[in-house]
Amino acid sequence: MSVYLNTLYITSPDAYLRLEGETVCVMIKKEKRLQVPLHHLGGFVLFGHTMMSPGLMGRCADDGRSVVWLGRNGDFRFRLQGPVNGNILLRQVQFQKAAQANQALTLAKAFIAGKLRNSRQLLMRASRESKHAEEQTALNKATQLLEGNIRKLEFADTLDTVRGLEGDGARIYFGQLNTVMRESIRDTFSFNTRNRRPPKDRFNALISFLYALVLSDCRSALETVGLDPQMGFLHVPRPGRDSLALDLMEEFRPVMADRLALTLINRGQLKERDFDCREGGSVMLNDNGRKTVITAYQERKQETLIHPVLEQPVPLGLLAQLQARLLARYLREDIDAYVPFLQR
Repeated sequence: MSVYLNTLYITSPDAYLRLEGETVCVMIKKEKRLQVPLHHLGGFVLFGHTMMSPGLMGRCADDGRSVVWLGRNGDFRFRLQGPVNGNILLRQVQFQKAAQANQALTLAKAFIAGKLRNSRQLLMRASRESKHAEEQTALNKATQLLEGNIRKLEFADTLDTVRGLEGDGARIYFGQLNTVMRESIRDTFSFNTRNRRPPKDRFNALISFLYALVLSDCRSALETVGLDPQMGFLHVPRPGRDSLALDLMEEFRPVMADRLALTLINRGQLKERDFDCREGGSVMLNDNGRKTVITAYQERKQETLIHPVLEQPVPLGLLAQLQARLLARYLREDIDAYVPFLQR
């Protein structure tokens, strides 16, 4: 896991990607704007009407490189799928354990424990940094409530109970994100409740876009280790739904998406002009906003931290890969428990 392969994000309208020798060329209006060695790339995320040559698509399918198309607001459209790789025995074990209620419950509790603890950590940090006593009181109360839900999670005996504790935890957590924002921007990025499809405010539009990027990384990580991203334990499997990728993503939402969203708006890197409001009340990032977010997301993935299980420095961009490997090892019974990633 010492090599970190980059993902190429293309947001320019009507861009065309083609293969030239062992390099990828990005053409816009028949002009070559970018040329990157193929071996430097681990995947592609393409927005809107971006096109890719059949030759490059075939090479990506043969090599197992991830290629995902998203809509302009980050909603998933489709993915290039080559021959199914990975250990069929691992997938067989995955399906068997997903059908066992106790195994599904154990993993669901782990995923949500990771999400709640990382959410609590974000609010605790905000409380320490706040200079207002009222805000500190509100944030501390929320962290105590989240800690209570984490304790209750240990005794949850059904998936519905786990989902209920997750939902209540999300309500508590999202209810305090306005407090984490700088006071001067709270009107512009007012956030009252989570909404999507389509987002109704700027902050929802921002985190929805980031969640789409994180989900794509989680799915790619699961496919890399040989797991089926559609057969989940917490999220109910449905046609076309990446249930296991959604499971794995839970522990990364506060770390890779919410914290980055708050950083971008608190530092003024994203402003009101980076969003478009449409008829019907929907809000989405515009081209300039998307470029800002993608650049920041890629930079965030290059940052390193000490992994709590491996006890060694790793880039944040490898966290999904590492957790997918730990999940595979747990399913194969190489380790006794799946430990979610916990932000320190």
